[in-house]
Amino acid sequence: MPDSFGAKLQRTFEQKGQLCVGIDPHPELLETWGLEDDIDGLEFFSKSLLEQCVDRIGIIKPQVAFFERFGSRGFFVLEELCEIAAQSNLVVILDAKRGDIDSTMRAYFDAWLGEAAPFQCDALTVSPFLGFDSLLPTLSSCLERGKGIFALAATSNSGSAHIQKASVSGLSVARSIWNHLETNNSVTAGPNSVLGSFGAVIGATLNLQSFGLGDVFSGESGLITPILAPGFGAQGAKLTETKSIFGEASVRVVHTVSRSVADSGKLAVAKNIDVAKEELLLGLG
Repeated sequence: MPDSFGAKLQRTFEQKGQLCVGIDPHPELLETWGLEDDIDGLEFFSKSLLEQCVDRIGIIKPQVAFFERFGSRGFFVLEELCEIAAQSNLVVILDAKRGDIDSTMRAYFDAWLGEAAPFQCDALTVSPFLGFDSLLPTLSSCLERGKGIFALAATSNSGSAHIQKASVSGLSVARSIWNHLETNNSVTAGPNSVLGSFGAVIGATLNLQSFGLGDVFSGESGLITPILAPGFGAQGAKLTETKSIFGEASVRVVHTVSRSVADSGKLAVAKNIDVAKEELLLGLG
């Protein structure tokens, strides 16, 4: 059996840090770079950004939707991007947010994480809102393949809070998802594991106490579940304040930046990544 995703992620943290660059080629960024909003612009932007990530960081997170909008040609660019990243020993988290009934989730697993999947990636973002049980076949398959998932738990998009804060059997929905992840990590990880393979997506700009997650970050609960945290940089959360946001859990956080790295143009990417790395080191203190 291959190494677990959690083990690979932990090695990456130790060797290259906890910063992740999101590759999000939306039209506004392409325009900022002086590129056309077409397949050539998509390819140039994505591969140029990836080039600046290699040897600087250990994790990237391409947003699948910005490739999917170009159809099969966009997926071909994404496939090449993932292949280059894998050859460069980067951890690749594909942000696709797939979620459905268990039989359909098996097909999504085959498409994105399976042995014959066209994309070389290490983990996939998924939605648990059709019931966490719908993800169980995916979790089992991930363990067999050394892959991981990050399940949406507490997100910062408008309109999500009333669902994720809703109480079910005395727990918020967000906390219930966290508990499911922690239980599955605890059961499947080895006795000396630092990180499990099943993570949570938790926005860095949120009041996490209001989502029922406060004790997770005080160190009283939650031992090995990794966190994928969007919201740093342009969205307002500061890398220098990660400990005040995530507390004791900050050592398990994949800190994601995107626009703050890329929105000054290609020539500024390397410098922006280096600045972000320094800020995160200060934040982890």
